[in-house]
Amino acid sequence: MSTARRIAMWSGPRNISTAMMRSWGNRQDTVVCDEPLYAHYLLVTGLDHPGREEVIASQDTDWRNVVKMLTGPVPAGKAIHYQKHMTHHLLPEMDREWLLGLSNAFLIRDPRDMILSLSKVLKEVRLVDTGLPQQLEIFRLVRDRTGKTPPVVDSREVQNRPESILPALCSALDVPFDPAMLHWPAGPRDTDGIWAKYWYASVERSTRFEPYQEKTEPVPPELAGILDSCTRIYDELAECRIRA
Repeated sequence: MSTARRIAMWSGPRNISTAMMRSWGNRQDTVVCDEPLYAHYLLVTGLDHPGREEVIASQDTDWRNVVKMLTGPVPAGKAIHYQKHMTHHLLPEMDREWLLGLSNAFLIRDPRDMILSLSKVLKEVRLVDTGLPQQLEIFRLVRDRTGKTPPVVDSREVQNRPESILPALCSALDVPFDPAMLHWPAGPRDTDGIWAKYWYASVERSTRFEPYQEKTEPVPPELAGILDSCTRIYDELAECRIRA
């Protein structure tokens, strides 16, 4: 590869974003970073997440400094810098221009599954907590400013057909596919965020993308409005997803 690539994968919460980071992190040519804007997000919003103070202490809390790192030289002399981002970490007051210096991709999940999962860890689920409005904003910005539709992958399809979806994603990002992305060793990583002990138990046991398992429980009635809003956004993004 002649030039360094900086790949920003934008996902909402309760997705397979950490497994996707494992997949990219298993490439020899790639260095990964885990939610680099999380500390800034917690500090500014004041939200009480597990390990809040540890997270804030573990990262630079000035988003401008973080952006310099994300758009600067690829660490460790690697060819690819894979950046796992949560869309809601990109707060409204933060500049967006720097995104255009990255290769942006989008990981989406059926909003029904996401909301069911999110409702188990949050006392109150708001539309902003789903990350979908922010994901659509970022997607439209990248598409409109570059004139190209950035790659979108659906988590269910990644889980069920990684051997076809991942090569197609790599092709869309103009990087060679590496079969090492299909399997990885179990266990923690030094590149995991300090919050891994609260969230990453199942990922640490994993060695591959596990096939999708359908959720059959109903969405709580009080979340029906949020589900409708999320579904409209999801449908717009899903229309542009990679089909392989």
